[in-house]
Amino acid sequence: MNRWRGKQAEPGKWRRRSIGAVAGGAVVIATAFAAPEESARQWLEQGRAAVEAARRLTPITGKAKNVILFVGDGMGIATITAARILDGQRRGRPGEENALSFETLPYAALIKTYNTNQQTPDSAGTMSAMVTGVKTKAGVLSVDQEVTPGDHTTARGHELPTILELAERAGLSTGVVTTTTVTHATPAACYAHSVHRDWEDDSRLGDAARAAGYPDIARQLIEFSAGNGLEVALGGGRSAFLPTSTPDPEDEGHSGRRLDGRDLTAEWLRGSAAAYVWNAAQFEAVDPTTTDHLLGLFERSHMEFECDRSRDKSGEPSLSEMTAKALAILARNPKGYFLMVEGGRIDHGHHAANAYRALTDTIEFAAAVRTAMDKTDRRETLIIVTADHSHVFTLAGYPTRGNPILGKVINNDESGTAEKDFAHDALGLTYTTLGYANGPGYAGASEEQPEGAKRLPHFGRGYRGVTTGRPDLSSVDTQAPQHLFECTVPLGSETHGGEDVVLFADGPQAHLFHGVLEQNVIFHVMVEALGLER
Repeated sequence: MNRWRGKQAEPGKWRRRSIGAVAGGAVVIATAFAAPEESARQWLEQGRAAVEAARRLTPITGKAKNVILFVGDGMGIATITAARILDGQRRGRPGEENALSFETLPYAALIKTYNTNQQTPDSAGTMSAMVTGVKTKAGVLSVDQEVTPGDHTTARGHELPTILELAERAGLSTGVVTTTTVTHATPAACYAHSVHRDWEDDSRLGDAARAAGYPDIARQLIEFSAGNGLEVALGGGRSAFLPTSTPDPEDEGHSGRRLDGRDLTAEWLRGSAAAYVWNAAQFEAVDPTTTDHLLGLFERSHMEFECDRSRDKSGEPSLSEMTAKALAILARNPKGYFLMVEGGRIDHGHHAANAYRALTDTIEFAAAVRTAMDKTDRRETLIIVTADHSHVFTLAGYPTRGNPILGKVINNDESGTAEKDFAHDALGLTYTTLGYANGPGYAGASEEQPEGAKRLPHFGRGYRGVTTGRPDLSSVDTQAPQHLFECTVPLGSETHGGEDVVLFADGPQAHLFHGVLEQNVIFHVMVEALGLER
């Protein structure tokens, strides 16, 4: 069996490299991986084994001491499938038969993601549903659907208690871990109540809201009053916590954004046994046995994509490392804990039509889930893995088994074996397995970004690219980390998808997840598992 990694060259002229070869700073797949030696007997035995394993499965019906909610932001079914294949191919296998860590969890359900006012949702409304038990509008955080987005005067009386607030009041420890800013929609919905998801610091408040002293999201994290406050908050977003007079410690020429003059990182340290860190060395030095409250803000804005993390000049911990540290701190509470972990930049990779970064961040997200699985006891910890929404991301064509998931399609011939040439469309052009229904990658090759670009272009950027038809990908390395995949409808930013997402679970009360559920049901299962009072 031939297995190797390298760069996809011209059809039939594969550039062979040893496993682990790098191109442009990242491992890429060379050619179609040979299928393993499978037989009808093996498929039959595998099927019987799966049935027997299901027969032996017994629900854990007792109370959960802990709950860990993993949210892959934008991690739709196609993302899981493509990441599964890429992960397998990185291991020298065809990939299709691979399984990510959370795909081994025994219970699953489909989750409906719409907001009360939108068919295709946003992250603020979806995460609010998960942590409050109430569906709401797009763009608002843990308030009900009666509010008017952006009008602070409509908020009073419509705040919804979150599971973190309930947990803290019951004496449990709580934490949020993310690769976005800790004030971004998904983590913010856990602790903040706001009529606008973008009000991450007071400089972003509307004039009327600022004049009225309406609390911004970063301020609400520090002023979180339930119990003794969050024990752990790890991610990016330093600028929202520092005043304009304070230079950023990592990025010269930049400073905080706060207009009120408050240094919220200093205010965090007023608690006993509290720590604030902003780089990898400081993070590694934190002793979880003596630290009661940990705030880590590793970037001015979002943290690096996983494939770019090693280039960060001050260093950043991985999502897995942040998860491990959070668990070590939270697990000291004999009453238990609630932890939310978000793979937030999966979403950002997709918005930029950059499948490489979206998928490699998904693989790291799966590694973080594995970390939690290894460090907890399934008899006392409910682990939930899901997404807030999907993306308009697809796997299509008829590529042969083991075809590089980031590569161009090679079909099978009439005998069922791989052809020697790339597949061509009706115009005679090659195409990739992966693609998007809309977004900035419409121009394909002409929209590639320079290697090492710190931030990918997305979120409202004006469209630039060809307008005369599909690009010619014949000389384009579509497996390069910077490649933007083709999109059917040209938009400055690729959009979310509206279909159901998958939820995986194990632990006490995990069996309550089944069938097709509204997204707000997730909250109610978590509350039931922990035995919290609503």
